[in-house]
Amino acid sequence: MQFASRLIHNGNEIDKTTGALSIPIYQASTFQQNDVTQPQEYDYSRSGNPTRQALENTIAILEGGHRGFAFASGMAATSSVLSTFAAGDHLLVCEDVYGGTYRVITTLFQRFNLEASFVNASDHENIRHNIKPNTKAIFLESPSNPLLKIIDLRAAAAVVQEYGLSVIVDNTFMSPYFQRPLELGADIVIHSATKFIGGHSDVVGGLVVAKDPEWSKRIYAAQNCFGAILGPQDSWLLLRGLKTLKVRLDFQQKSAHRLAHWLLAQTEVEEVFYPGLICHPGFEIHRQQADGPGAVLSFKTRDQATALAFLNSVKLAAVAVSLGGVETIISYPRTMSHAAMPETQRHHLGISDNLIRVSVGLEDCGDLINDFAQALNNKLKPLSSLDKVYNYRL
Repeated sequence: MQFASRLIHNGNEIDKTTGALSIPIYQASTFQQNDVTQPQEYDYSRSGNPTRQALENTIAILEGGHRGFAFASGMAATSSVLSTFAAGDHLLVCEDVYGGTYRVITTLFQRFNLEASFVNASDHENIRHNIKPNTKAIFLESPSNPLLKIIDLRAAAAVVQEYGLSVIVDNTFMSPYFQRPLELGADIVIHSATKFIGGHSDVVGGLVVAKDPEWSKRIYAAQNCFGAILGPQDSWLLLRGLKTLKVRLDFQQKSAHRLAHWLLAQTEVEEVFYPGLICHPGFEIHRQQADGPGAVLSFKTRDQATALAFLNSVKLAAVAVSLGGVETIISYPRTMSHAAMPETQRHHLGISDNLIRVSVGLEDCGDLINDFAQALNNKLKPLSSLDKVYNYRL
């Protein structure tokens, strides 16, 4: 079956007990044990729940992996994967990684003596140069957040696998519809399911897919021991969101592509970052490893004042953290997604004070363009201090 059919028909869509066309929300913490001498499929919902398992089975099928796992948030998923490593282990991490991932690695896991080196993973020789005797894995994100930088996942995986290392990929921006990292050499895929998989800005969750039984065993142990599981209600919402993933992303991607080209022509815009543009430096690599450029883009205005004025003038889009909802969401990485990253590191990566990230929703694209046009050419007095605008520390 093609992907659209697998979203609806993957073996986890019908309740085996009643025949219901929607998996029920099994709002139960514990399960009757009919024979205490024999293990049953379910005993306690931290260890396994039928609604959560339907979601976990579904994401494993869509990503082409051995087993899926559902967590309470994208950061719970990331942190649980990181917890499978031991004190003294070393990880390579692409330098332009999500700010929350940067924060948890450099604060929480640093206290547990998990070493990390942030590297330019687009340079494969740079990856090789930074491998140490205690390096265990590489953590990649492509396209990256928020500058949509592209890493050749096949090539990066080939380099580290020469040394017996594992490959972890955050696939949040693409979802399994547009990109399946396990097919490109990854061992573990992570999603903030809050984003495109949920798709409606009404649920927080994280998903992980392991490629083989050994990694599945390690991640399940972390999930069961640490207990950062996704509840049945939220699991059901993600199952529902997945069913419309393709139709939502097809529409959103089409609008994002049109919006990116429109932004290129605006005098108030200095640069546009979108892997669907031929001028994007990672265009060809992304085209070879993904089935579409997605629905997220970023752009830099001519100066910070223009960016802040735009954020205060846009009407049709929400100015908020997160992405992937049915509504267009605009964020200011400087004080939102990457607020936890040191300023020197942000500027090194190009996350400047005039950078804006856009997650395109399901609105009419013409209406979005009209709104962006008035916001870019607004006559409002721009805010003069970052202290007065959207200073989210997430």
